[in-house]
Amino acid sequence: MPRAARLDIPGVLQHVIIRGIERRAIFLDDEDRTRFLERLSSLLGKTGTHCYAWALLPNHCHLLLITTTGHLSTLMRRLLTGYAVVFNRKYRRSGHLFQNRYKSIVCEEEPYLLELVRYIHLNPLRARLVANLDELNKFPWCGHGVLMGHRRFDGQATEGILDRFGNSIRDGRRNYLKFIADGIPVGRRDDLVGGGFRRSQDLCTDGEYEQFDERILGSGSFVESLKVEERLRDRFRTRLSLSDLIERIALFLQLQPERVKRPGKSRAHAEARGIISYLAVRELGYKGKEVCRELCLGPSGVSKALRRGEVFLLNYPELRSKLVPTLSISPEISIVMKPNTFLTTSRERKTYQMRLEGRK
Repeated sequence: MPRAARLDIPGVLQHVIIRGIERRAIFLDDEDRTRFLERLSSLLGKTGTHCYAWALLPNHCHLLLITTTGHLSTLMRRLLTGYAVVFNRKYRRSGHLFQNRYKSIVCEEEPYLLELVRYIHLNPLRARLVANLDELNKFPWCGHGVLMGHRRFDGQATEGILDRFGNSIRDGRRNYLKFIADGIPVGRRDDLVGGGFRRSQDLCTDGEYEQFDERILGSGSFVESLKVEERLRDRFRTRLSLSDLIERIALFLQLQPERVKRPGKSRAHAEARGIISYLAVRELGYKGKEVCRELCLGPSGVSKALRRGEVFLLNYPELRSKLVPTLSISPEISIVMKPNTFLTTSRERKTYQMRLEGRK
């Protein structure tokens, strides 16, 4: 039976597990671990993602994330692809480094956030990479040491965790450490990482099981709310055609749709094609060859346009937040943008401003 698609919903807690192919090592030395963390830290800032816990083990790693403006798949694709390219070059190898799909579990923030932080940060102890809690405090490849103040990792939301344990950093660290110590005798928590049925067993009330989904860790009402959102997103994706997408984005950017469809060297039109390619493939689930036909581009042209659009929207998250509402099923577009940097020449900016003011 094929696996269900990941639930990639901004604003919800997600436990990500990355494993090496055939359970092989993905970190061979400290340089590899440092390079992975540097790349992760950079992408957390660029994508507006919060990291609450992390742990690097020889053949896999755990991340506890909340995306705010973008999708988790964007961050993971850039993180894993970039790291794999450097890793393969360093060790003169080829082929896949990671399993085909990273595992992501959407989690209900209450009551699972702190339980997941503890579970993830105790991984090095369970794997016997450290012998005791004192060694875990100073272990450099786990977010626990960051919370305890023994190392720094830009992008980890330490205040969001320590604030839950005390009114000051000192009290927070003391109570957090006690919370971690209390979890050592428990050992592995299959209810936090197992299948949907296993996770749902703790949700049983009056002999009946609540709604569950193998991709979700949470109560029945939480599962149902996410599945409703997923159904709405799928319905929306099937009703918006590529031609409608091109027309709406072109109108939004004050460009002619027919000119956007034709190859050209205008930077404004090239960036429009990039945004359309990114939204079509990443947001609406269209295949690259479908975008090729609509934009009169070759496969490599669509790939370049998609990367251009992705970088552009990452650099201007406020633009993305205004563009996404234009993808609604409603034929009316009521959003008006201020002149932005995608209009690069003074003539383009002047023409755009005149159009906004209703002049020719």
